[in-house]
Amino acid sequence: MVVRLDFTSEAFFRDPPKVIATLRMSGPVVATRFPLIGDVWITTTHDAAAQVLKDSATFTLRKEDGDVAGLRWWMPRYVRTIANNMLTMDEPDHTRLRSIVDEAFRRRAIVAMEPRIRAMADGLADRLFAKERPADLVQRYARILPLAVISELLGLPLADRPKFIAWANAMSSLTNVLSFFRLLFAFRRMRGYLEQQLQIARVQGGEGLIAELIQVEREGGQITPDEMVSMVFLLLAAGSETTTHLISGSVYELLRNSELRDWLEQDWSRVGLAVEEFLRFVSPVQFSKPRYVRRDVEVEGVRLKKGDRVMVMLAAANMDPAMHDRPESLDLERKPNRHISFGTGIHFCLGHQLARIEAACALEALFARWPKLRLAVEPSQIRWRRRPGLRAIEKLPVLDDAMTAMSAQRAA
Repeated sequence: MVVRLDFTSEAFFRDPPKVIATLRMSGPVVATRFPLIGDVWITTTHDAAAQVLKDSATFTLRKEDGDVAGLRWWMPRYVRTIANNMLTMDEPDHTRLRSIVDEAFRRRAIVAMEPRIRAMADGLADRLFAKERPADLVQRYARILPLAVISELLGLPLADRPKFIAWANAMSSLTNVLSFFRLLFAFRRMRGYLEQQLQIARVQGGEGLIAELIQVEREGGQITPDEMVSMVFLLLAAGSETTTHLISGSVYELLRNSELRDWLEQDWSRVGLAVEEFLRFVSPVQFSKPRYVRRDVEVEGVRLKKGDRVMVMLAAANMDPAMHDRPESLDLERKPNRHISFGTGIHFCLGHQLARIEAACALEALFARWPKLRLAVEPSQIRWRRRPGLRAIEKLPVLDDAMTAMSAQRAA
């Protein structure tokens, strides 16, 4: 039986635990239709998700002809170049590319960036209300911080940051086929820009991760020019988009749960623990990429046939009562926390460490600077983007009570 569910509906994004619990009643693996993908099986339990993600020989990201699952014949070559990245590769190509970027990351010492990331967050928090009140926390803070961090990490010019913000907004607007075509233009310009930056690094060198990748390439790393472009695109896009929605989703939950906010503000050494729970509960990345089933196989007792497609529902795995007590509740003190928001298996997220640091710095900087921060609208008025697979708050208008009171006194 095919389960019909709108994975882009407001009801789904507003209360994922409720929808997921209903979906899980249909089984650990459910046949459905997914926007832009079509007919596909989705997992609804932690064990089913782990089986699919860890068995990369049975569940592959490529068709037998080597094409990327989910790509259509009519898509332009530059889209295929960008899509032909480490996240869409099976072995042995995945390990070949992963080893190159792992080496470049080791040379950049991500943990050592924490003071710089905190300084960026402090600066953005100071300027939160510089242009308007209420301020949209998504556009004024949650989007800019990850883009600033990853562009600096890559070694991209500060003056180009407005381009990244425009591209990020285009990627966030992907909700249907029409918006996909609008996104093609942004992809084309982005590819041209990244090719130019790579060439500059080959000629002039540099200090960022792009220069490190070029150095690994020169030292014998096996990577083609197209693969280098897609690698940098992946780092820029994946290194910012999901963290944007982790930050905004976490702030939203704290602003509507004063007890949790008070608990965290009493001792900011707890922020790491809180971030793990936000990763589980907010689950910005709701689904994995589609995979092809290479042989007839059972997943939690459900028979899948060779040629079927399956997607892991990470959000459902994170809400599985078999793994978490009261999974529908946001518990910042949750231990242990067995979420799989960064995936598992060979495609475990390369940037997990960076995302955790950015989220922790973003929360502490924001609430330290604006201890009276509050939502400017009722929680019921907050909307999520109709973007399949990504839980992304559209706008998060905020005010500061202390500032509002000061303005009122001046007006009087």
